[in-house]
Amino acid sequence: MSVGKKEKINVLSLFGGIECGRVALDRENIGINKYYSSEICKDAMKVADGNYSDIVQLGDITKWKEWDIDWGSINLLLAGFPCQSWSLAGKQKGILDERGKLVYCMIDILNEIRKTNPDVKFLFENVKMKPAYLDFLNEKIGVYPIRFNSKDISAGMRDRYYWTNIENVKPLPKKDIKLSDILDSGKVDRDKALCITKRYEGFSGSQSYLRRRYFDKSMGQAVFENCEPSEQREMWKADDRKEYDTIGIIRSLTTRECEKIQTLPIGYVENIIGDNMKAKGVIGNGWTVDVIAHIFSFLKEENF
Repeated sequence: MSVGKKEKINVLSLFGGIECGRVALDRENIGINKYYSSEICKDAMKVADGNYSDIVQLGDITKWKEWDIDWGSINLLLAGFPCQSWSLAGKQKGILDERGKLVYCMIDILNEIRKTNPDVKFLFENVKMKPAYLDFLNEKIGVYPIRFNSKDISAGMRDRYYWTNIENVKPLPKKDIKLSDILDSGKVDRDKALCITKRYEGFSGSQSYLRRRYFDKSMGQAVFENCEPSEQREMWKADDRKEYDTIGIIRSLTTRECEKIQTLPIGYVENIIGDNMKAKGVIGNGWTVDVIAHIFSFLKEENF
């Protein structure tokens, strides 16, 4: 079957999360016939289903052999496979970690599709890791990855590997988007946001506690209301902390601001689960949509 941007494709998304891949396909006007998603996080599934009622939720990837799918009909396979066991910021247990072993399910599914559709396209994503792990994954997946940092195209830092057999993908275009450009209010002390993580739970205590987590531990991304970030940092270094609760306010990014950093549609998450730590967690686990849309822009009819 020959499929192009004007026709509709069948997509299988593994570890689908809030389905940033689906948003990216829409952004490139790539039509969807069927869209299958494997995810177990209830909050992420709620967001995905709330935006796309036609998504077929498959559940746990370890039960993939039980899925009712015509494997040969899948045109595009997506996977942002769990990073905790591979990341330089984690314990780096690789396949010794139960989450690391899930990469084998991903490869098995790719091979199952290839039995009847050897031309299936795929896009897999993960974080920076030690060279030995990168070599291992390159061999298993069968291609070398592209390395893109979302900072080139958004207001956030997100250095990632993308393994794909989509051909002739060019470098990201450079866009001068600063973190200050996407704020609803306030000021920041850097041009790009730190990676969005669940560490935002620290922004619920006293002002001195919030500053300690931000200035000492670099946790979360602080926004300063009615005060200068540089002045606050210098005060912290000088240990002049008694005035902190009265001089300005420090806050975390809002869900809306996190959506902008990930180039999601405004309200994509907030309209479903609100402005809270759960919302920021599922956004942080997602993809930067415009990076994925850029890769998808090189999908041509003959690719399928």
